[in-house]
Amino acid sequence: MRYLTFIACGAILCGLFVDGPQKAFADHSYVLSVQQLRAGLVKAPSTTAKGFVLVDVRSPEEHVSGMIPGTDLNIDFREMKARHRELGAKLDDHIVVYCQSGHRSNIAAETLADLGYTHVYNVAGSMNAWSEAGFPIAPGR
Repeated sequence: MRYLTFIACGAILCGLFVDGPQKAFADHSYVLSVQQLRAGLVKAPSTTAKGFVLVDVRSPEEHVSGMIPGTDLNIDFREMKARHRELGAKLDDHIVVYCQSGHRSNIAAETLADLGYTHVYNVAGSMNAWSEAGFPIAPGR
């Protein structure tokens, strides 16, 4: 029994050194495919009554080149911590973020989760995957 306990403790400690320290009880973001996002947008009664906030976290220059229809806001991922109140969301509201490839939106999603938002979704592949799937692109604002 002591041997199994030793093995279990060793595995836990090894995981801490390999993966780095993990924050206890931290909220984490989720991943959403473009197909899941598209299905949610299609099912919504309107772009304003869709049950989630859709945020483009690319630069304003990128946003102008085109966005996912139904996008509510454009907040550069680097400004998310300072501007998150502009979302108008409660901590338990659903927030979906996207960028060009998914990397910056992952950072934005984790920033929001670190701020206490509990239902944050990063769109895998983001605009690149949206375009490759042949889904419509709306003009940016």
